[in-house]
Amino acid sequence: GYTTPTPIQSEAIPIVSQGYDLLGCAQTGTGKTAAYGLPILQKINVDLVQPQALVLCPTRELCLQIADDLNEYSKYISRLHVLPVYGGSSIESQIRSLKRGVHVVVATPGRLLDLMNRKTVDLNAVHNVIMDEADEMLNMGFQEDLDFILSNTPKDKNTYLFSATMPKE
Repeated sequence: GYTTPTPIQSEAIPIVSQGYDLLGCAQTGTGKTAAYGLPILQKINVDLVQPQALVLCPTRELCLQIADDLNEYSKYISRLHVLPVYGGSSIESQIRSLKRGVHVVVATPGRLLDLMNRKTVDLNAVHNVIMDEADEMLNMGFQEDLDFILSNTPKDKNTYLFSATMPKE
């Protein structure tokens, strides 16, 4: 349903497409998910059935919303699989989906850590990490979790931080 990109989309999409790291700050409802989601989805190799993009977000509600948006954006990319992983839902079901193979994982930090500790998610092929509402995750005390998660992704990845507000810290 997009006809004209929003300012965050017109500025972020070329940067994300070219593989530069980015810090994007824009109000809620301005299309930040499309700003990173559309170019990230275009980079996915559907023949490599491993997580290639990781979206981290603070809440299950945002996790589900992002996963729904990414599924909508990728509906014409056959065989591309997006998986939301978050607490309060069956971890066994999420593990089965991971074993079947996914390309994009949208996760809350706590559940992703649980899956990492169980050795059921492999982040070695992740070359794009997005932290959506990055400031909220830090405010909620996820700093150590985020550091651990990021340390288990390839060093040569691109990192994108998106948020409605971004304090200096």
